[in-house]
Amino acid sequence: MNLETWYYEVVSIDGDYANLRRTDTASDDLKLVARALLPQEISEGSRLKYEMMQYKLEQ
Repeated sequence: MNLETWYYEVVSIDGDYANLRRTDTASDDLKLVARALLPQEISEGSRLKYEMMQYKLEQ
């Protein structure tokens, strides 16, 4: 099984949702994600790693 890893930056937070932009590819598209799926301690500018269907803060 080949699982991919994607990297995102939190661009903005609006209530229960956050707008994420991929940083591992050239794209201006934003992905709207429910805050319940993201680490609780995120803020604008946080960098996330998406792997195995989970978002984790990048260290």
